[in-house]
Amino acid sequence: MAEFLNTSGVTFHLEQLLQSTRERLILISPYLQFNDRIKLILEDRFKVDIHLVFRENQLNPAEQNWLRGVPSIRTSFCENLHAKCYLNENEAIITSMNLYQFSQVNNYEMGIYVTREEDRSLFEKIYEEAKTILRASKEIRITVAEVPETPRAAKGDAKAEKGFCIRCHAGVKLNPMVPYCRDCYAQWKKSKSGDSHAEQYCHICGKANASSLNKPVCRDCYKANKNTLEFPLAPGK
Repeated sequence: MAEFLNTSGVTFHLEQLLQSTRERLILISPYLQFNDRIKLILEDRFKVDIHLVFRENQLNPAEQNWLRGVPSIRTSFCENLHAKCYLNENEAIITSMNLYQFSQVNNYEMGIYVTREEDRSLFEKIYEEAKTILRASKEIRITVAEVPETPRAAKGDAKAEKGFCIRCHAGVKLNPMVPYCRDCYAQWKKSKSGDSHAEQYCHICGKANASSLNKPVCRDCYKANKNTLEFPLAPGK
């Protein structure tokens, strides 16, 4: 059956959807912008057929050059697009969140998460409507001159990639917006204990800390990373 998502739930499930894609990925969002997190995930999906449908292109030249360099991605323009929908071969998310707002906490977002396994009929209806939007869209090619990209951390960079689950201390990808491993997130969600439920570790340094989904890092790590990473709330607020 369909599952309701709040802002943090949309962010978590969207990242999981992107990472779990094995065959095809359709991203429908009126506004198209990429942060480094999304770029790394999409680059790793080089064997996946990825189709982006958008209405307003806010990519700067460097981002357009990056997009042109990922051969698995196709882009289409849809003039009257207002829907926001993200789906792969097994999962779908219909949400109020545009792709460029991924991992943001400034807005209140809602969404519905559906899997083919649990609700095949609903999933197929979403997929068919996504194909309708694709048919109504005009495929375009991104063609811009080569420009140097802003350097960003390499995939092997521990600071960029390595974090800690705030509940079990397992190694996870560094993302304060998603500070749990998959199993601990499922436990937290099942317990319905709330975004402020006390956990045990700082997501960044891994030291003992009174963390939570709202405040996943210690004060020192927040101060050191507040200008480079996105956080739900500052410690102490």
